[in-house]
Amino acid sequence: MMPRAAVRGEPNPLRASAWRHVAAALVATARGAAALRTALGLGTDYVIAALAVAACGAIAILRAVPRTHPHATFGPANAVTLARAVPTALVAALVVESGSVGPAAYPTLVGTAVVVLDGLDGRLARRYGVASEFGARFDMETDALLVLALAVLAWRWDRAGGWVVLSGLARYLCVGAGMLLPWLRRHLPPSRRRQTVCVVQIVVLLAVVAPALPRAATAPLALAGLLVLAYSFAVDVAWLARHASRSPDGRAA
Repeated sequence: MMPRAAVRGEPNPLRASAWRHVAAALVATARGAAALRTALGLGTDYVIAALAVAACGAIAILRAVPRTHPHATFGPANAVTLARAVPTALVAALVVESGSVGPAAYPTLVGTAVVVLDGLDGRLARRYGVASEFGARFDMETDALLVLALAVLAWRWDRAGGWVVLSGLARYLCVGAGMLLPWLRRHLPPSRRRQTVCVVQIVVLLAVVAPALPRAATAPLALAGLLVLAYSFAVDVAWLARHASRSPDGRAA
């Protein structure tokens, strides 16, 4: 049976709420990119890149919300994640720029603010009872994009070798492997270790791209962060492998 709102042609409150938040985020991204272009002397390509990243994110959000967010509105927790996603898109767009002091200082400052806000969205979701599969995935993908962007910047700005990009690609490689190995797509249990390693990885990469850190220290620091991340992924993959023969409810297949 079709939902009552769909039958009578009434507006869908969740879809309308999501559109309002996403539209505000796109406007904020456009204004932020334009302001940064002027303040940091960036090129037109930067603005285009920022809007492209934001547009891709907007499409993904609007497609996923109706399927995986069983609440009437977008919600305060997702709004906080979206507020983190805007500066993340602005950082990601810096990959088209050179690593002069002005642009290089920006991801350190903004990324620090994003890290400070990380976790607030989850607490809000639990406090107001609006946790959802969409919210958890949105939070995770925002963090993953920030890690990838910082890793690429570290390489592009010659703060570490090309291997540092593996820090940002790790999650996406696992997702790709899951397309071939279904057992890698199982849901992992909550893990404080996983959350801590994610934050540590972001902080490490923020330090690596910071112009104040000597070049001699950036590569070893990035390598240490990559090794910690690899260990965390290895622990998760080992858990998934041990449970590969079991059904999602824990019973033997």
